[in-house]
Amino acid sequence: MRSDPGTEFCVDIVVKGRKTEVPERFRKHVAEKLKLEKIQKLDGKVISLDVEVSKEPNPRQADRSDRVEITLRSRGPVIRAEAAASDAYAALDLATDKLEARLRKQHDKRHTRRGARRISAAEVADHVPGAATLNGNGDVVHDEEPDAVPTKMVGSLEVKGDGPLVVREKTHVASPMTLDQALYEMELVGHDFYLFVDSETKEPSVVYRRHAYDYGVIHLNTDPMVAQGQSTPVSGALGG
Repeated sequence: MRSDPGTEFCVDIVVKGRKTEVPERFRKHVAEKLKLEKIQKLDGKVISLDVEVSKEPNPRQADRSDRVEITLRSRGPVIRAEAAASDAYAALDLATDKLEARLRKQHDKRHTRRGARRISAAEVADHVPGAATLNGNGDVVHDEEPDAVPTKMVGSLEVKGDGPLVVREKTHVASPMTLDQALYEMELVGHDFYLFVDSETKEPSVVYRRHAYDYGVIHLNTDPMVAQGQSTPVSGALGG
């Protein structure tokens, strides 16, 4: 049988039985059940529909004795749907529902791909958060803030402003110790310097490793003028 000759497309519907007879009443029901207009809306390249009916002779499978397989051929991929039930009409209903569901899924995929419009480079910033803005020449437009704090990269770290970079800050509770103890602790931890509180002066001091096996030590004394709240100019830098 063929689809309505008055329609835009002419689709062949072939109904056949495998080891069973197919009554004419069922053939007419197939033509009514497979709504070609609906199928052609989902796939406009349909060429033919093959419907195969088979019967399971085993009485133990009476609830699945009739099987219907629908094969849709088009200029695209072949789509198959099959189902089994207690009679051929019920099996046809189930197989038709599966076929339409697969056609709808394929149709939605095609529609999504075709509906995705290419965007120009100038529109990228409107669709992609964090994307750079381009001018008419394709150059990156940098956002300028008059009062923005200057930013620079130091290694993998982003540093704002021109001040010193503080990577990590730690506070330790230290007991006063002698210089010998400080040297021992420095060797114990394997560092090139060691900060400690001198047990004699009660001031912070640093012992450090110099050339060869020499060591150096830096003592810090609190400026009495600073302690009284008066500022004094810096006369020099510490050195070893």
